[in-house]
Amino acid sequence: MIDIQNVSKWYGATQVLHDCSLQVAAGEVVVVCGPSGSGKSTLIKCVNALEPIQKGRILIGDFSIPAPASVLPEIRARVGMVFQHFELFPHMSVLRNLEFAQVKVLKRRPEEARERAIGYLERVGLARFGDTFPGQLSGGQQQRVAIARALCMDPSCILFDEPTSALDPEMVTEVLDVMTGLARDGMTMMCVTHEMGFARAVADRVVFMDAGQIVDDCPRDAFFGSPPQCSERAQRFLSKIISH
Repeated sequence: MIDIQNVSKWYGATQVLHDCSLQVAAGEVVVVCGPSGSGKSTLIKCVNALEPIQKGRILIGDFSIPAPASVLPEIRARVGMVFQHFELFPHMSVLRNLEFAQVKVLKRRPEEARERAIGYLERVGLARFGDTFPGQLSGGQQQRVAIARALCMDPSCILFDEPTSALDPEMVTEVLDVMTGLARDGMTMMCVTHEMGFARAVADRVVFMDAGQIVDDCPRDAFFGSPPQCSERAQRFLSKIISH
């Protein structure tokens, strides 16, 4: 589904990704973790072509990145993205947020877009909030709306960029419950997160990054085993995350 091949990226003279390679199969859930500044969010944004790459390529089904600008909307419709800060349109109702890209990008009829929007709001437990504006919702509710919006586009896979890091602790569980449901339904997912409980519960593999490099790519049980079968650097990271 996703094939990242020897990807490197620079910001000016600073290299932020170093020869990264990673494959995600259809139906697989891959959690990407690592310390701040390790390049994990940059890598996932490259998969959605939100960040350009200077070396290597990324294959997503029949698409190849780098790609012409004319192809990017089609790639982003196929690859859903859920951001840390929701990125909802504040001046649109929840339903309009879910309908807008369906009509503009997928060219769906408005009535079909609304039907799908209502269905996915029900799936994330927010059916009664369709006429509400994002600013009237809690952070957890806004993030669930963002997940529903991604699902409305019928993506082949969904990327999550630290979807719970901006939430109060009480709101984290409601978002993780939705993500867990998607994983169990077979959605292909690549998740940048520090939620190790989620990773332990649903990830097929855990990828650990440090200093712009993929240091470990382990099956979940190996990463969380006793002793863990991953690098010493990943073990130090893991011990600090779990101890807190």
